[in-house]
Amino acid sequence: MLTLYKSLVRSLLEYCCPVWNPKKISDIQELEGVQRTFTSRIAGCQELDYWERLQKLSLMSLQRRRERYIVLHMWKLLHGDVSNDIRIEFVERPRTGIKAKIPPLKGTSAVGNQSLYDNSFAVMGPRLWNYLPARINTIGTFGLFKERLTSFLMSIPDKPPVKGYSTQNSNSILDWRKDAATTDLWGGQDC
Repeated sequence: MLTLYKSLVRSLLEYCCPVWNPKKISDIQELEGVQRTFTSRIAGCQELDYWERLQKLSLMSLQRRRERYIVLHMWKLLHGDVSNDIRIEFVERPRTGIKAKIPPLKGTSAVGNQSLYDNSFAVMGPRLWNYLPARINTIGTFGLFKERLTSFLMSIPDKPPVKGYSTQNSNSILDWRKDAATTDLWGGQDC
Protein backbone atom coordinates (compact mmCIF):
# COMPACT_ATOMS: atom_id res chain seq x y z
CA MET A 1 0.00 0.00 0.00
CA LEU A 2 2.86 2.37 0.83
CA THR A 3 4.48 1.67 -2.55
CA LEU A 4 1.23 2.56 -4.34
CA TYR A 5 0.99 5.79 -2.37
CA LYS A 6 4.59 6.77 -3.14
CA SER A 7 4.32 6.09 -6.85
CA LEU A 8 0.75 7.15 -7.65
CA VAL A 9 -0.24 9.82 -5.11
CA ARG A 10 2.85 11.42 -3.63
CA SER A 11 4.46 11.89 -7.03
CA LEU A 12 1.49 14.05 -8.08
CA LEU A 13 1.58 16.08 -4.85
CA GLU A 14 5.28 16.82 -5.34
CA TYR A 15 5.37 17.52 -9.06
CA CYS A 16 7.45 20.67 -9.70
CA CYS A 17 7.26 21.58 -6.00
CA PRO A 18 10.33 23.88 -5.86
CA VAL A 19 8.29 26.29 -7.99
CA TRP A 20 5.03 26.27 -6.03
CA ASN A 21 6.22 25.50 -2.47
CA PRO A 22 3.39 26.78 -0.22
CA LYS A 23 4.07 28.88 2.87
CA LYS A 24 0.56 29.38 4.26
CA ILE A 25 -0.08 26.96 7.12
CA SER A 26 -3.56 26.15 5.78
CA ASP A 27 -2.08 25.12 2.42
CA ILE A 28 0.57 22.96 4.10
CA GLN A 29 -2.11 21.33 6.27
CA GLU A 30 -4.22 20.60 3.22
CA LEU A 31 -1.35 18.82 1.47
CA GLU A 32 -0.21 16.98 4.60
CA GLY A 33 -3.82 15.86 5.07
CA VAL A 34 -3.53 13.64 2.01
CA GLN A 35 -0.48 11.80 3.38
CA ARG A 36 -1.93 11.82 6.88
CA THR A 37 -5.14 10.12 5.71
CA PHE A 38 -3.32 7.59 3.58
CA THR A 39 -0.84 6.57 6.28
CA SER A 40 -3.65 6.17 8.83
CA ARG A 41 -4.98 3.26 6.75
CA ILE A 42 -1.77 1.25 6.82
CA ALA A 43 -1.88 -1.85 9.01
CA GLY A 44 -0.16 -1.32 12.34
CA CYS A 45 -0.36 2.47 12.11
CA GLN A 46 -4.02 3.14 12.89
CA GLU A 47 -3.39 3.90 16.59
CA LEU A 48 -0.45 6.24 15.97
CA ASP A 49 -0.67 9.99 15.44
CA TYR A 50 0.61 11.40 12.14
CA TRP A 51 4.04 12.34 13.48
CA GLU A 52 4.55 8.84 14.94
CA ARG A 53 3.43 7.27 11.64
CA LEU A 54 6.03 9.29 9.75
CA GLN A 55 8.75 7.93 12.05
CA LYS A 56 7.51 4.33 11.96
CA LEU A 57 7.24 4.31 8.16
CA SER A 58 10.55 6.24 7.71
CA LEU A 59 8.74 8.93 5.75
CA MET A 60 9.37 12.66 5.63
CA SER A 61 6.47 15.06 5.73
CA LEU A 62 5.55 16.49 2.34
CA GLN A 63 6.72 19.88 3.59
CA ARG A 64 10.17 18.51 4.47
CA ARG A 65 10.40 16.72 1.11
CA ARG A 66 9.62 19.98 -0.72
CA GLU A 67 12.44 21.71 1.14
CA ARG A 68 14.70 18.76 0.30
CA TYR A 69 13.88 19.13 -3.41
CA ILE A 70 14.70 22.84 -3.24
CA VAL A 71 18.10 22.09 -1.68
CA LEU A 72 18.78 19.37 -4.27
CA HIS A 73 18.00 21.86 -7.02
CA MET A 74 20.37 24.37 -5.42
CA TRP A 75 23.14 21.74 -5.55
CA LYS A 76 22.43 21.25 -9.26
CA LEU A 77 22.62 25.03 -9.79
CA LEU A 78 25.95 25.20 -7.95
CA HIS A 79 27.46 22.40 -10.03
CA GLY A 80 26.03 23.56 -13.38
CA ASP A 81 23.75 20.55 -13.83
CA VAL A 82 20.79 22.86 -14.54
CA SER A 83 20.55 26.34 -16.02
CA ASN A 84 21.01 29.15 -13.49
CA ASP A 85 18.47 31.50 -15.10
CA ILE A 86 17.86 33.37 -11.86
CA ARG A 87 21.60 33.95 -11.43
CA ILE A 88 22.05 32.63 -7.91
CA GLU A 89 25.64 33.26 -6.83
CA PHE A 90 27.64 31.01 -4.51
CA VAL A 91 30.59 31.94 -2.29
CA GLU A 92 32.93 29.50 -0.53
CA ARG A 93 33.86 30.31 3.05
CA PRO A 94 36.52 28.37 4.97
CA ARG A 95 34.48 27.81 8.14
CA THR A 96 30.92 27.45 6.84
CA GLY A 97 31.47 25.95 3.40
CA ILE A 98 29.61 27.07 0.30
CA LYS A 99 26.95 29.73 0.79
CA ALA A 100 24.46 31.23 -1.65
CA LYS A 101 23.85 34.95 -1.93
CA ILE A 102 20.28 36.04 -1.28
CA PRO A 103 19.28 38.64 -3.87
CA PRO A 104 18.16 41.97 -2.40
CA LEU A 105 14.60 43.20 -2.86
CA LYS A 106 14.66 46.26 -5.08
CA GLY A 107 13.98 49.46 -3.15
CA THR A 108 11.30 50.43 -5.66
CA SER A 109 9.18 47.35 -4.90
CA ALA A 110 5.85 47.77 -3.14
CA VAL A 111 5.60 46.55 0.46
CA GLY A 112 2.99 44.00 -0.65
CA ASN A 113 5.66 42.28 -2.74
CA GLN A 114 7.72 41.37 0.35
CA SER A 115 5.96 38.04 1.02
CA LEU A 116 6.12 37.11 -2.67
CA TYR A 117 9.83 37.87 -2.61
CA ASP A 118 10.42 35.96 0.66
CA ASN A 119 8.64 32.84 -0.68
CA SER A 120 10.23 32.86 -4.14
CA PHE A 121 12.72 30.16 -5.11
CA ALA A 122 15.40 32.83 -5.57
CA VAL A 123 15.18 33.59 -1.82
CA MET A 124 14.01 30.29 -0.27
CA GLY A 125 16.59 28.25 -2.17
CA PRO A 126 19.58 30.23 -0.86
CA ARG A 127 18.10 30.48 2.66
CA LEU A 128 17.63 26.70 2.89
CA TRP A 129 21.04 26.06 1.31
CA ASN A 130 22.76 28.42 3.73
CA TYR A 131 21.36 26.53 6.69
CA LEU A 132 23.18 23.34 5.70
CA PRO A 133 26.33 22.52 7.65
CA ALA A 134 29.64 22.63 5.75
CA ARG A 135 30.02 18.86 6.01
CA ILE A 136 27.03 18.59 3.65
CA ASN A 137 27.11 21.67 1.40
CA THR A 138 30.68 20.96 0.25
CA ILE A 139 29.99 17.43 -1.06
CA GLY A 140 30.85 17.30 -4.77
CA THR A 141 28.98 14.21 -6.01
CA PHE A 142 25.21 14.29 -6.34
CA GLY A 143 24.53 10.75 -5.10
CA LEU A 144 26.54 11.23 -1.93
CA PHE A 145 25.10 14.72 -1.39
CA LYS A 146 21.55 13.38 -1.72
CA GLU A 147 22.26 10.51 0.69
CA ARG A 148 23.86 12.74 3.35
CA LEU A 149 21.20 15.42 2.96
CA THR A 150 18.45 12.85 3.44
CA SER A 151 20.16 11.44 6.56
CA PHE A 152 20.61 14.96 7.93
CA LEU A 153 16.97 15.90 7.30
CA MET A 154 15.74 12.64 8.84
CA SER A 155 17.66 13.54 12.03
CA ILE A 156 15.74 16.82 12.41
CA PRO A 157 12.33 16.55 14.11
CA ASP A 158 9.56 16.42 11.50
CA LYS A 159 6.30 17.68 12.97
CA PRO A 160 4.37 19.35 10.14
CA PRO A 161 1.33 21.50 10.88
CA VAL A 162 -1.74 19.29 11.09
CA LYS A 163 -5.34 20.41 11.52
CA GLY A 164 -6.46 19.99 15.11
CA TYR A 165 -2.93 19.85 16.58
CA SER A 166 -0.57 22.58 17.66
CA THR A 167 3.12 22.53 16.79
CA GLN A 168 6.06 24.43 18.26
CA ASN A 169 7.07 25.93 14.90
CA SER A 170 6.26 25.83 11.18
CA ASN A 171 8.44 22.68 10.77
CA SER A 172 10.71 24.31 8.20
CA ILE A 173 14.38 23.46 8.64
CA LEU A 174 14.82 27.22 8.94
CA ASP A 175 12.81 27.11 12.19
CA TRP A 176 14.43 23.96 13.54
CA ARG A 177 17.88 25.55 13.08
CA LYS A 178 16.85 28.21 15.59
CA ASP A 179 15.48 25.63 18.07
CA ALA A 180 17.83 25.10 21.03
CA ALA A 181 17.08 21.35 21.15
CA THR A 182 18.40 20.77 17.61
CA THR A 183 21.37 23.15 17.34
CA ASP A 184 23.90 20.33 17.87
CA LEU A 185 22.80 18.82 14.52
CA TRP A 186 24.55 21.71 12.81
CA GLY A 187 27.76 21.12 14.76
CA GLY A 188 27.60 24.49 16.54
CA GLN A 189 28.11 26.21 13.20
CA ASP A 190 26.61 29.64 12.59
CA CYS A 191 24.70 30.20 9.37
